[in-house]
Amino acid sequence: MQQKWLITGVSSGLGRAFAQAALDAGHTVAGTVRSEEDSRAFEALAPGRAHGRVLDVTDDNAVARTVDEVETAVGPLDVVIANAGYGLEGTFEETPLAEVRRQFEVNVFGAVATLRAALPAMRRRRRGHLMAVTSMGGLMAVPGMSAYCGSKFALEGILEALGKEVAQFGIHVTAIEPGSFRTDWAGRSMTRADRTVEDYDDLFGPIRDARRKASGNQLGNPAKAGEAVVHIASVEAPPSHLLLGSDALRLVGAARAAVDADIRDWEALSRTTDFAEGAQL
Repeated sequence: MQQKWLITGVSSGLGRAFAQAALDAGHTVAGTVRSEEDSRAFEALAPGRAHGRVLDVTDDNAVARTVDEVETAVGPLDVVIANAGYGLEGTFEETPLAEVRRQFEVNVFGAVATLRAALPAMRRRRRGHLMAVTSMGGLMAVPGMSAYCGSKFALEGILEALGKEVAQFGIHVTAIEPGSFRTDWAGRSMTRADRTVEDYDDLFGPIRDARRKASGNQLGNPAKAGEAVVHIASVEAPPSHLLLGSDALRLVGAARAAVDADIRDWEALSRTTDFAEGAQL
């Protein structure tokens, strides 16, 4: 079945891969970009089915207007992917608070604004699929990415609660959790906080150097990620969580095992905080 999609951030990276896969499958895609030049380049991918829209996802009013306009001009949306976002690298102590706020404005509130704008029409139609790109960093964390992982953990929680709210309306919600993919995410698209505290040199210096060297050589194939996302948009019971990449499977699995171990090892202490007489109903 031919579908109508809206994807934010399609000028490059996974957003472009998702859009290309959807177009290749015969769907119509409205994609948001940051410039008119990028909009024209996107529309050239599939004239008549690729529709570019210039949008800053941190402008709540512009997001609402754009989604409404796409619903009218392109048609009722079947799939919406809040993909726009970026990486912020830096240790917790070295990352300026203003940069942390900016990270959340784009990665969390930009995604929330997009999904909120699309939800009412889907609810009225009693169908639709809302997705957002979080990260394997939304289910596990690594040194030097506290702001980024924090933003993705926040988005994960929002999506999980949203999915439980809208299932009654026939609307699916999926968190897309990519591992490392061969895009510019760790290269020119990465914002890096300045190094200011020498005490972190031994820990973080090698991590930053390794990430720079890995950029452009990552394990994940963006085209295959696009195919996977198009596939789950076509199934009757799509997942609430979609990990992409064997590295994501490995690292998230290890992180969840560590949480399970803490729960198990400290279960007795956890139970001591209840009132002896139980809940008062």
